[in-house]
Amino acid sequence: MSRIVITGLGAVTPIGNDVATFWENLKNGVSGTGRIMSFDPTGYHSQIACEVKNFNPHDYLSKKLARRTARPTQFALVATHQALADANFNITSDNASSVGVVINTGGGGISLMEESTLLLDKRGPRSIGPFYMPMIIANTTSSQVSIETGAMGPVLTSALACASGNYAFVEAYHLLKRGEADVIITGGVEGVLSPVIVAAFGRMRATSNYNDNPQGASRPFDAKRNGFVQGEGAAVMILEKEEHALARQARIYAEVLGGALTGDAYHITAPREDGKGAIQAMEKAIKYAGLSSNEVDVIYAHGTSTPINDSAETKAIKAVFGKRAYQIPVTATKSMIGHTLGAAGALSTLASVLGFAHGIIPPTINLEYPDPECDLDYVPHTARQQQTQVALINAFGFGGHNVVLALRKYNGSN
Repeated sequence: MSRIVITGLGAVTPIGNDVATFWENLKNGVSGTGRIMSFDPTGYHSQIACEVKNFNPHDYLSKKLARRTARPTQFALVATHQALADANFNITSDNASSVGVVINTGGGGISLMEESTLLLDKRGPRSIGPFYMPMIIANTTSSQVSIETGAMGPVLTSALACASGNYAFVEAYHLLKRGEADVIITGGVEGVLSPVIVAAFGRMRATSNYNDNPQGASRPFDAKRNGFVQGEGAAVMILEKEEHALARQARIYAEVLGGALTGDAYHITAPREDGKGAIQAMEKAIKYAGLSSNEVDVIYAHGTSTPINDSAETKAIKAVFGKRAYQIPVTATKSMIGHTLGAAGALSTLASVLGFAHGIIPPTINLEYPDPECDLDYVPHTARQQQTQVALINAFGFGGHNVVLALRKYNGSN
């Protein structure tokens, strides 16, 4: 059967609105956290976030398209165009039916509901535009990418909360393996930094209130962590069958080996403290990928900076890898870009692909006070020059969704 490879990369993130800037800041440990600028957060539990900066949709999209799309869809459209350009791939009438779109999200355009409800109350029903509904529903992003690029193959969206971005790659992988497409535009996106959402996470005490030290707030695996920092952004990649990529002499970054999805069957927001669902997801992903646990040489952690999640993930890694867990670098990109929810797994996947390409493992910043329960090698403070061949990318979402993706550096057809 065909091997599935990655040939194009695109990103809009809190630390850069293109792949090169994102990677430069990520490897240098630059934090994207600051005081929320999109509204006045005074009085909120958490007044900080990892917002996408200097993003004007009119710089990239037509006036009409910008007006008819929500912020997350705009992120995805921009990242898609970057990825297609990077892959040097053009969608034409001859190949459109063999190109699909799988872009996942946690919340879609739900932040518009808050804004529109206030507008309705103030100005009445005629204040709500005719494109309101297609702007807020979750499938809009994949659909708009299909419309704008001309991709006429399978087009779908799945919502698995914070595991959505990872699952996009698993679903795209299977569509390609089944022969339903030759190329898939895939990734994750999120843009729900609205007052109600920020307030809701704050009421749950899920987010950090290090409001006086924003850049030190996201601190995965650190003993003084007290919640995640909400973020936004998108990562989109081009996945292809290997033979399709080779036939057009494409540059190949990495191979997708597959992944696994499990459920915690435990709690609507909290992970299992014993990490059982995460353990099963990692074990199944390794088995499905045809790997042994000894071949995994880097883990891109879910690493949210919440007390329960980080300790549960550490326990799960130890359960899967035994004593060797202490020899595997485990890095947490959320320390720099925050928790981008539905985009989180996709952004970690992007980081792993770039890590393969550059022989670098990005750091986990803000790891200042070791937690006795979190005692693995989290690549603290600074990036590490290290060639890696096989990565696991973890993503665990509200409701008990556990999705683990396995990637391998591409070393030619064999």
